[in-house]
Amino acid sequence: MPKIFIMAFGSLRDFITLLDNQDELIRIPIQVNPELEIAEITDRISKSDGGGKALLFENNGTGFPVLINAFGSEKRMALALGCENLEKIGTEIESLFKQIAMPRSGFLEKLKLLPFLSQMASWMPRSISGRGKCQEIVMKNPDLTKLPILKCWPADGGRFITLPCVITRDPETGARNVGMYRMQVFGPDLTGMHWHKHKTGARHYSGYKDKGIKMPVSVVIGGDPAYTYAATAPLPDNLDEYLLAGFLRKKRVELVKCLTNDLEVPSDADFIIEGYVDPLEELIWEGPFGDHTGFYSLADWYPRFHVTCISHRKDAVYQATVVGIPPQEDAWIGRATERIFLAPMKMTLIPELTDMELPPAGVAHNLTIARIDKSYAGQGQKVMNAMWGAGQMMFNKILIVADQSADIKDYLSFAQFVSRVVNPLQDICFSQGPMDVLDHSSSRFSYGSKLGIDVTSKYSEEADGEVVFSDSTFDSDICSTQLSEIPGVVSCNLSLVEKGISAIILGVIKTDPGTLVNIVDSILLISGMRQIKLIVFVDPELNIFDPEAVSWYVSGNIDPRRDCRIIPPAFPDEVPHFVMDGTRKSDQMDAFKRDWPNPVVSSPATIARVDELWHTAGLGLFVASPSLRYSPLKRGDGAVSN
Repeated sequence: MPKIFIMAFGSLRDFITLLDNQDELIRIPIQVNPELEIAEITDRISKSDGGGKALLFENNGTGFPVLINAFGSEKRMALALGCENLEKIGTEIESLFKQIAMPRSGFLEKLKLLPFLSQMASWMPRSISGRGKCQEIVMKNPDLTKLPILKCWPADGGRFITLPCVITRDPETGARNVGMYRMQVFGPDLTGMHWHKHKTGARHYSGYKDKGIKMPVSVVIGGDPAYTYAATAPLPDNLDEYLLAGFLRKKRVELVKCLTNDLEVPSDADFIIEGYVDPLEELIWEGPFGDHTGFYSLADWYPRFHVTCISHRKDAVYQATVVGIPPQEDAWIGRATERIFLAPMKMTLIPELTDMELPPAGVAHNLTIARIDKSYAGQGQKVMNAMWGAGQMMFNKILIVADQSADIKDYLSFAQFVSRVVNPLQDICFSQGPMDVLDHSSSRFSYGSKLGIDVTSKYSEEADGEVVFSDSTFDSDICSTQLSEIPGVVSCNLSLVEKGISAIILGVIKTDPGTLVNIVDSILLISGMRQIKLIVFVDPELNIFDPEAVSWYVSGNIDPRRDCRIIPPAFPDEVPHFVMDGTRKSDQMDAFKRDWPNPVVSSPATIARVDELWHTAGLGLFVASPSLRYSPLKRGDGAVSN
């Protein structure tokens, strides 16, 4: 079937029609409950090859269909943004930057810029008079319970609006911001507003609090997919998200005034939820919530959002997403951001940056791979510091910097490359700084350490000698037997060594605070272990033969400075070792004082119910619940791991 690219969608229904025509949509006619069942089906489909298909739940107990997993593949993400591929958008942005920055000495040269400036002006959002399609139906009494709002996971605090574009305005400058913050529903006209302290919405909130006045807030759901993507984009504070949306759709966003506050919203959106936050009001206990980290983000105090009006199109579709253990739909949104914002990072901050990769297992901020064009000693560390200071990259936990000699897209070959060239004594560094509020592993809330790994080719000034990995003395059978005899070691994966990767993964049980130290000491007495550069510890319930699961679990569970050790060689034929403790942490074993969350998995009852309805729902070949793979990691039934 030929591909059809649309630059601007007149409605979310137009996008659904395109997905239908491209065989990228499954319509589900039978009744499916928005509480847990929609999320369980979506989790199965989104973890299918290539992200599965978009899902339209046409019968959910309300009058509104639910669209979900609409951005859940590279193809659908490109279709949503009206392009052949995501690389094309990055190339176009790079061209724009060059046009703006190009020196123009003469009058005629400057005149040549006018058509370009006119084109840019055509992307600027514009206010229009009257009501928009988003206001065709106005609820007499605003009632959120009339919408098919999802409860995604068993220990969630309630139902959450998961794909809201939240519009706020700076109380000083009047500048608009469109962000995406989950919203827990507490009643027909009350939700929480989960904006983190690092986010623009929270900064606006502080400004209204200082003035002692109510903060107008409006929430947009649906409309052109570019609106939703723009709300997730890591833009500077002074750049309007609707300008980005206009650029992406090559058509300005038309805005209409809200009915009960002074904010403006896209006229062709599906739902508008208007209201206010009173910064002088008591906060509300919000959460837990099964989050994109794959773990529950635990309950905390957040502002109350009071709903004053709900309006919608006559043909409104409720768009939602489900987040949890990767891969999910948000991984593809992250892939778009990676491609779109590579050029701005390169041209404004890191000129040597040539490529960037955000592996889905790294849930956007836990693991990033950068590739640079290296031309001097220390450039790898320079790039690390620059990236850790660049917008939302400040939340990154593990950053690997390579040069042009590495293929960062092929994860197996890249792991082999890293294993071959890395010298833990010279190529690994630690830093400290802000962490994402959702990071559960840092010893202190939203503050922790970062790990940098420089695998670029080394100049003489920065090289302390090559560390060559050799498996000539490694016998997997002998090593496996010897490792299994070490107290605390439950399972071991030595298969990576056979693939040319100097790493082992061990499932361990900690019986006292010194368990892992004793295990490491015992490992290093085994002669076959002298050539192993990386030793990784995880909880024994994790499948240690699933590299994506291990990457997700370890990157999520470490505070690098606390949980990683570099051990120099003790013998002439030994390499330096890098040890990572990716196990869950507790006060008893690790002096960890914060609550540790459970991984996000479905309940047995929900799994059984979805198993029952699968074939009548028209979902194709049966897909078993991904939660079955991760349920053994859970401790107790709540959000907090007991």
